[in-house]
Amino acid sequence: MTKSELLAKMQDAGAWLPGKTVKIDFGGDDGVIHMDGANNLVTDNDAAADTTIKVSWDDFQSLASGALDGMTAFMTGKLKVEGDMGNAMQLQGIFSKLRG
Repeated sequence: MTKSELLAKMQDAGAWLPGKTVKIDFGGDDGVIHMDGANNLVTDNDAAADTTIKVSWDDFQSLASGALDGMTAFMTGKLKVEGDMGNAMQLQGIFSKLRG
């Protein structure tokens, strides 16, 4: 799946936390996904967020498909969280929406 396909799928699925902003930073040339729960938008704008998740594109694909568990990714350093950890914990529900 390309990033633009993922953006469209996340927008269609309502993949955001109500009233919260979460940025997934893939690093380098892979850019970001910004989930804006205040405006109900998913974009690739590199804007400020309540929580920033740093993860490689490949590891994110594994998380989104369910092949990699979020807690395992966090404990092994494949996923890093900056800001509100509570928002990061709620992302499991978003990944379930994407698979469902």
